[in-house]
Amino acid sequence: MAGRDGDYRQEAADDSDMDDLDPEIRLSAKDKGKGRANPRVQKLKAQPKEVYSWEESYTRSWDAVQEDEDGSLQNAVGEFLARTRRKRLQVPAEAIRRTIVRHLVLVIDLSASMTDRDMRPNRFDLTLEYAREFVAEWFDQNPLGQIGIVGMKEGIAERVCALSGNPPDVLKTLANRRDLEPSGEPSLQNALDMARGGMSHLPSHSSRETIIIFGSLTTCDPGNIHDTLKQCVEDKIRISVVALAAEMKICRDFCTETGGIFGVAMNEGHFRDMLFDHIPPPAVRNAQNAGAPANGNGAPTNTATGDLMMMGFPTRLPDTSAPTLCVCHGIMKSEGYLCPRCLSKVCDIPTDCPVCDLVIVSAPHLARSYHHLFPVKPYDAVRSLDPNEDASLTCNGCGTAFPLTGHAPLSSAGAADGVSRYGRYRCPECKKDFCSECDVFVHDILHCCPSCNT
Repeated sequence: MAGRDGDYRQEAADDSDMDDLDPEIRLSAKDKGKGRANPRVQKLKAQPKEVYSWEESYTRSWDAVQEDEDGSLQNAVGEFLARTRRKRLQVPAEAIRRTIVRHLVLVIDLSASMTDRDMRPNRFDLTLEYAREFVAEWFDQNPLGQIGIVGMKEGIAERVCALSGNPPDVLKTLANRRDLEPSGEPSLQNALDMARGGMSHLPSHSSRETIIIFGSLTTCDPGNIHDTLKQCVEDKIRISVVALAAEMKICRDFCTETGGIFGVAMNEGHFRDMLFDHIPPPAVRNAQNAGAPANGNGAPTNTATGDLMMMGFPTRLPDTSAPTLCVCHGIMKSEGYLCPRCLSKVCDIPTDCPVCDLVIVSAPHLARSYHHLFPVKPYDAVRSLDPNEDASLTCNGCGTAFPLTGHAPLSSAGAADGVSRYGRYRCPECKKDFCSECDVFVHDILHCCPSCNT
């Protein structure tokens, strides 16, 4: 009985709280009933509904697709593809000081967490696929660079591939799936110490970069990982992290302190975009000029000067030449390249001569590295056609005929992304029009305007 009396008194106390309500929503006995709406509920419904932080980025993308007059979705799909291209091409075109001789260590998480299937087919297989594509594209855009690969598994770091400028050698190590089978826990500290040790001998004119593909939420480290962070900052190693699970504070700290980029992949496509964003050379950090003298306003002056770097153009040996011993692998072979300084034979270029440490490159490699320093200016989308203007009827690149009339009016997103409803994109220098396909080809592959150079 005592318990039940206590419950009764508690219920009475709860009913007394109704006196504290707003007089506008207080109900009388005759107003109560199933057929009458509760004013309290109506007032709560009138208030703006708050959403969680993870719901703010949710959009009903299918509502943005609109059919044309004929009921076709071709124009909507074409606009979506054009927006995707223009987003990638709308980058600053001004000359930025960059490092064309790059040294990159790709750290891959090979722990048991990479077997999760939140990304198809699983994190491990998808990472290997994207890593192979990344290496091939990275060497194509940075022919003077070198890539090394480090794996994290069983609480230790394994050197999968040493720094190499030969793409087939790097791709061969990524193709051996059996040796990269994920297991155990990762160790960020061991992996960064191994990457830092492999880049400690590099000259000052080259960049030192590390990209970590991290899929775990834990790290098994033998010591204080913050000491490793300080050493990476002192050695000017730029660390970037592509997380597949969630954000970790230590990963964010590494990217913030070293000037890298941190991001969490939301899906497979986002994962690939984040990884491929590291292909262009990063801009030289202003922190390297911290010791420069200050000007009259107290700010440090930009007295950075370009460092001269000695390179050599080798002599290529044909397949019909007499077999000799190469200094890089110790193998007797006919083809190869002779160092112009010490006449030592190497198998592939670009590379550093193992005997005299001269950077051996070819003229095409050197020319292909300069397009990052002087990029092509983004083409302007043609918003309207002037009847008095003598505009070309075909693309100046491929000769494809432009539509005589524009497509349906663009959406607000398409107009903001710089999409032309006429399919014309005009060079700001030569004022020639190109189609969207040639626009992508010029900025991604050719790296020079064909009309400006003719």
